Order: sequence, then C-alpha cells, then structure tokens
Amino acid sequence: MAIASKIEWTNSTFNPVTGCTKISAGCTNCYAERMARRLQAMGSPNYKNGFEVTLHPEMLDQVRSWRKPRLVFVNSMSDLFHKDVPFEFIRKLFDVMTAAPQHIFQILTKRSGRLLKLSPRLSWPENVWMGVTVESARYYNRIDDLRQTDAYGKFLSLEPLLGLLPKLNLSGIDWAIVGGESGPGARPIEREWVLDIQRCCSEQQVAFFFKQWGGVNKKKTGRFLNGRLYSEYPAKLLSVQRQAELSL
Repeated sequence: MAIASKIEWTNSTFNPVTGCTKISAGCTNCYAERMARRLQAMGSPNYKNGFEVTLHPEMLDQVRSWRKPRLVFVNSMSDLFHKDVPFEFIRKLFDVMTAAPQHIFQILTKRSGRLLKLSPRLSWPENVWMGVTVESARYYNRIDDLRQTDAYGKFLSLEPLLGLLPKLNLSGIDWAIVGGESGPGARPIEREWVLDIQRCCSEQQVAFFFKQWGGVNKKKTGRFLNGRLYSEYPAKLLSVQRQAELSL
C-alpha cells in the first residue's frame, strides 16, 4: 500500500522494491538502511531480508485501489534501477503507473547509467517523473544521463548536499529539490551552497524546493531560507495534476 509521507515534496511512498547497496558518498548515512534494519527487528514481513534488494510483486496490484490523486514517491527504500532489479519487473511497474494517470509517480535513482540504458525500452507517460540524486559536482554525469532519457518530467534531488555545485547546468531539468543531511552523523551543509543553487534555478527558470537544513535535529533547523519557505513545483507537474483531477 501507499503510505502517507512526511517527505515535504510528496504525499505518499510506495515500495514495491526494498533494499539497496551503497554506490556513492551520499549513501554513507543512508536513512533507508537504518529504517530497514529497524523494521526487520520489528518483524515487518517486507523487511525480513533487512536491506538486501527484495522484490514485492504482490504490491503492484494495490495501485488500482487508489482513487484520490496523489504524489507518490516510488521506492523511497530502494533504487529501482539497481542491477538486481530485473528489467521485466521495472517494465511491469511502469505499466501499472501508466494505467493510473490520476497519480503522479516520482522516481529517484543514483544509477543513472542503467536508467539511460533502459529508457528506450520503457513507456514514459506524463504522470511518471524521473529524478537523479546529485550530492556533489562529482556526479554531474547523472544529470547528463537524465537529460537523455525520454521522461516527460525530470528532477534533481540535491540531497544530502555535500558541496558547492558550480556552474550547475539545468537545461532540460524541471525541478531541483535541495536538502542537507539529517540524522546520526549528519554532515554539514553551507548556506552559500544552497543560495548558489537557488540563484541558478531563478536564472534558468527551474522550480526550486528547499527541503531542509538537516542536522541531527532537522525539526530544530527547519527549512526557511532567506526568511521564507521555498516550496515550488514545476508548472508541468501541476498541469498534469490538474488534468488528472478533472478527469475523475
């Protein structure tokens, strides 16, 4: 089932795949891994394998029962384009999302190479939005890969932001979500890094969403920037959402 989410830029999370492996610096203090271990200890059946990549095909049919339109973050506890997720499973998930146009599905990956390789073999409806995580300038190649896909909506998760992103090229990108790392061992974020991204988004006309400053106590640090909240959504996303609501 889709679970109501406290993640600021979505409404729900849906995890037909759970588990992952670390691939880059942003994975060091993985929230999903900590949560999976906790759920395993609590006896949650979907996490009996802990944080090993595990498919849950029985969950795919649940999408048909969701009536109220929502934003759905797919695989918040995994990476859909992990090498251990078979293409056929990915294709079936895309078929399910295509058949549920009342929802907007948001997918994030750090494995942009496999995403780009599989993109021509997938159907990309307007309600499936694809994003990549970019925690530092070292991973700009993920943005280049995303640009080349056939996804209708493209977004960046610049979280956990671990450094300045100089000369950030946002061509072909609809949305940038920025956030500092939170939880145990959280690495610091610098105000100037965030302000530089905000300036880039403003200059390149890309929606800017500031999620959090993070830290050990993210509630205390909040998400105000320049004395205000930045919770912008792309016009393309809002348009698809309105069309879906009107069609019901």
